[in-house]
Amino acid sequence: MNPVKFVHDLGFRSEHMYLGGFASIIIALLAWLVSRGKKSDDKAQSDRWGIFVGHWAPTFFALGLALKNEE
Repeated sequence: MNPVKFVHDLGFRSEHMYLGGFASIIIALLAWLVSRGKKSDDKAQSDRWGIFVGHWAPTFFALGLALKNEE
């Protein structure tokens, strides 16, 4: 089974994935900005959370391109 076709058949479109990519960039930036203001030991954890969410963007953009080809 083709996973891209399966995702397409679920109703997801390339625009949805592109929006997810941009949203993950914004969320990662916000998480990083919030962590800059922390004075506790949780600051490093907040930085890691921002990096973790930031890694989602390439996946969303790649899925967007794959879905664009499927469409």
